[in-house]
Amino acid sequence: MSDTISDIKKEGAFYRKKLLLSMIIPGIFVFLMWLVKIIEVLFEIDLSRFGIYPLTAQGLPGILFSPFIHADFTHLFNNSIPMFFLSIALFYFYSEVAFKVFIWTYFLTGFLVWIAGRDAWHIGASGLVYGLASFLFFSGIIRRYFRLIALSLLIVFLYGSMVWGLFPGVYKNVSWESHMLGFFSGVVLSVWYRNQGPQKPVYEWMEEEETENNEEERIERKPESP
Repeated sequence: MSDTISDIKKEGAFYRKKLLLSMIIPGIFVFLMWLVKIIEVLFEIDLSRFGIYPLTAQGLPGILFSPFIHADFTHLFNNSIPMFFLSIALFYFYSEVAFKVFIWTYFLTGFLVWIAGRDAWHIGASGLVYGLASFLFFSGIIRRYFRLIALSLLIVFLYGSMVWGLFPGVYKNVSWESHMLGFFSGVVLSVWYRNQGPQKPVYEWMEEEETENNEEERIERKPESP
């Protein structure tokens, strides 16, 4: 009994540590988002020129900088909460590939906006938010692992209304291109990394059943003696 309790405590400590580690990169990222906005306000400067302006050399640095730049505190707040929690979910449930997925979503979304966005300055982390939400949703469905499917359903429950941001004209002064292309990036990456990271578990009884089926098939196909 004492061994069982000890194992439960160790397992709980492991998952708490994993959760705390999963919060490091999201926490730093959101902190930098707020720091940039505070600097803008304190020094009365406008950093929107460091956003993405499609198909111009001037707009290329925005691929790197635009997710940290926001129009106002409302814009910043609306991106901060989903950014923080979706990133934690990524690093917690997909720890083996989380960093690669995060980086690829970041730069792929920015590059696609630079290629296909309208002639305007595109700023904010919403493209990255849509990319993460898309990856988490489709990756769970593709892997057919009940825990990840449950996460997919939770994403739909919490952020399902985000789908309206994919269409032009629904929200005024919003880069729907960033939303749509971020969403597309998430879909691509969920397919690309489908065989890496957490997978649907194979239980012993499933392996035994597969072995028995293979043996039956070999018996059925055994040629008759002359």
